[in-house]
Amino acid sequence: MLTEFNLFGVFMAPIVLYALAAIPVTMMLRFLLWRTGLLGWFWHLALFELSLYVSVLCLLVLYV
Repeated sequence: MLTEFNLFGVFMAPIVLYALAAIPVTMMLRFLLWRTGLLGWFWHLALFELSLYVSVLCLLVLYV
């Protein structure tokens, strides 16, 4: 588990790093789903992408 880090004199919570790291992972998963055609199965695409990002973020917090 990460601890707080100092960014130009401001202490930032570790969730900031996790949230930034979850963005490229989500983009990669989204690209893979789009290339395989599985992204078309979902009715509400924006809601699915948000839930995918939250899921990736939760997995990063739990396992990193």
